[in-house]
Amino acid sequence: MTGHSRETDPGDEVGALLRVLDGQRRHVLGILDGLDTTALRRPVLPSGWHCLGLVQHLTLDVERFWFRAVVAGDEEVIEGLTSGDEAWRVAPDVPARDVLDRYRQEAKIADAVITATPADAPLAWWPHDLFGEPHLHTLRDVLLHVITETACHAGHLDAARELIDGHRWLVLT
Repeated sequence: MTGHSRETDPGDEVGALLRVLDGQRRHVLGILDGLDTTALRRPVLPSGWHCLGLVQHLTLDVERFWFRAVVAGDEEVIEGLTSGDEAWRVAPDVPARDVLDRYRQEAKIADAVITATPADAPLAWWPHDLFGEPHLHTLRDVLLHVITETACHAGHLDAARELIDGHRWLVLT
């Protein structure tokens, strides 16, 4: 999805993890391919979230938060953080394409942070007010966490898509 330039040496741990993350990112976007704006904004679960809101959450609370704030310590991102579920809310006047493009762009920025950081590099910042004492300590830890979270949300999008129009991702017959 992002065209990262990290070496493809099979022994390159961060490169291998980045390829797995990239596969999950492609799944997130792929399962939504073909949905119109109305369908992307249609809540299908009692909690009321919709596909665009989930993608915006992945953009702001996952890619941007974990890589730019926690791994890189980007002060501008840290100062702009909000609490609560604001990231899940997409204003009605924001085009769906903009939300999806921002996810792609934030993934590219995250890839730049990832490829510039050694696997064992300590984190630049930790959100003590959100999580207490650190439970993640290195880029490796954050990559594994983000892969897990992205895969979990890709599964949520699979269920939402099937409820919207019956489409299923990579169904083998």
